[in-house]
Amino acid sequence: MRLKDRVAIVTGAAQGIGAVYVKALATEGAKTVIVDIKDCAKTEKAVKADLPEANVMSQTCDVSDETAVQNLMDTVIDKFGRVDILVNNAAVFASLDRKPFEEIPVDEWDKVMSVNLRGVFLCARAASPIMKAQQYGKIINIASDTMMKGTTHFAHYVSSKGGVFAFTRAIAKELGKDSICVNSIAPGLTCTDVMEAEEGFTPARFDRSVSARAISRIQMPEDLAGTVIYLASEDSDFVTGQCIVVNGGDNLY
Repeated sequence: MRLKDRVAIVTGAAQGIGAVYVKALATEGAKTVIVDIKDCAKTEKAVKADLPEANVMSQTCDVSDETAVQNLMDTVIDKFGRVDILVNNAAVFASLDRKPFEEIPVDEWDKVMSVNLRGVFLCARAASPIMKAQQYGKIINIASDTMMKGTTHFAHYVSSKGGVFAFTRAIAKELGKDSICVNSIAPGLTCTDVMEAEEGFTPARFDRSVSARAISRIQMPEDLAGTVIYLASEDSDFVTGQCIVVNGGDNLY
């Protein structure tokens, strides 16, 4: 129970990796807010079924909308009185078709940036005054190892995640004096329930990633939970501005 009585917000948590983050935080005793533009009832029900004592709540929010994000923070303060942990996980990914960058429509580029980067900015900006008042906080931004690889035909997504990494380092320097730690995690390609539900899904989709890894198996959401808990807990109180790559040793040089 390393996070007992802490209050955590996880965006993009209605399904996939975000839902696993929610359960991990709740398991460690955090009061956890499940946030998504989609209905979060399924995730909330599943967490409560496995952890009857867990204190979780759901909130619908478009993280690219400034007013919606501020309303989210106000709601959490009204309910719990504080915000200790913010996991910026919401992102546009699964719906994207890979294409040469010259063929990416401007509106598609803007949509990716509005959620993947603007959303991180808005959520962090709304949480920071609360954390400053507490003189304590943990902001965990989910990047991607694609930003290091320069994955082809995915320029908008790769660029947005590179922006998350840079933004993390910039605000870590601004918020450190207030005992707020800001770090990012760069997952490798991860097999989620969303992917498995796609028509025609096959594990062969992960063959290329698996073959490049030192730990040669498919990455699962649970592989990321421990790193999130570490960065959310007091164990990492002197760690900030860092990016922890969790991808099984893919493309070690």
